[in-house]
Amino acid sequence: MSTLYDDDVIAWVEQQVALLRAGRWSELDVDNIVEEIEDVGKSEQRELRSRLEVLIAHLLKWKYQPDRQGHSWRLTIRAQRDSIGHDVRSVRV
Repeated sequence: MSTLYDDDVIAWVEQQVALLRAGRWSELDVDNIVEEIEDVGKSEQRELRSRLEVLIAHLLKWKYQPDRQGHSWRLTIRAQRDSIGHDVRSVRV
């Protein structure tokens, strides 16, 4: 038997938001809400790791291949630093 979560995740999210706003706690799909929250955290970690990998690779190239330094590398380094800084600043401890 399929559920709204299985059939239309966007409709499921809208439903869960409405239930939360209405304070109808007993009707919430807690198991799937927990799973979605965990997935968001994992996705954020993967994105940060990927940005760090790109930044480190370009910084190493910049240092060890000075004859190939170009504007695109500089832009990539700046963009990754900016994104990482934004991601780190948005984390609340």
